Amino acid sequence: MSIDGAADSTGPLTWSKSSHSSNEGGACVEVAATEHIVLVRDSKDTARPHLTLSPAGWADFVRYAAGV
Repeated sequence: MSIDGAADSTGPLTWSKSSHSSNEGGACVEVAATEHIVLVRDSKDTARPHLTLSPAGWADFVRYAAGV
């Protein structure tokens, strides 16, 4: 995992927000994935650096967060 300000991708990123998130200023993260990396950022301050994870690291995090 790293914290970075620039993505290691070859094209524009598509950021996705949880369907459980509202547009009323609630705390949320956004995720963008490429073939080789998964980026995670704060949806309230998208100019700040983001987390960069490997796909395997992201899968581990999701399993942990889901309690599986």
